[in-house]
Amino acid sequence: MTENQWLQSLFNSIDNKDTTAFLEHLTDDCGFRFGNMPAVYGRDSINQAVTAFFDSIKSVSHEIVESWSTTEQVSCHGMVTYQRLDGGLLTVPFANIMKKKAGSERIHEYLIFADTSELYR
Repeated sequence: MTENQWLQSLFNSIDNKDTTAFLEHLTDDCGFRFGNMPAVYGRDSINQAVTAFFDSIKSVSHEIVESWSTTEQVSCHGMVTYQRLDGGLLTVPFANIMKKKAGSERIHEYLIFADTSELYR
């Protein structure tokens, strides 16, 4: 799978709010931090955090503007649009850093930088 295909697969899982598919991109001991939320570690904790987030919004859609990769890291930035449960929309810039386990396609550290402070107002 090419890096672009891998990245598209990852973001498709997020935009489809498919937690199971999203977790397949992570190692069992992955560290995950979304915005200014506390970091969580391990698939079970990430599953709970991501499921709770997906349940708190109607939909999400990413537009990747640019990405860079090495054998052990993928970084990207773009715009993300969230649809609130009440139908309102919030579009903000994002940047993600995904560190992969050496020799693996799975992420062992996932950092998301986005200002979602207006999402629940």
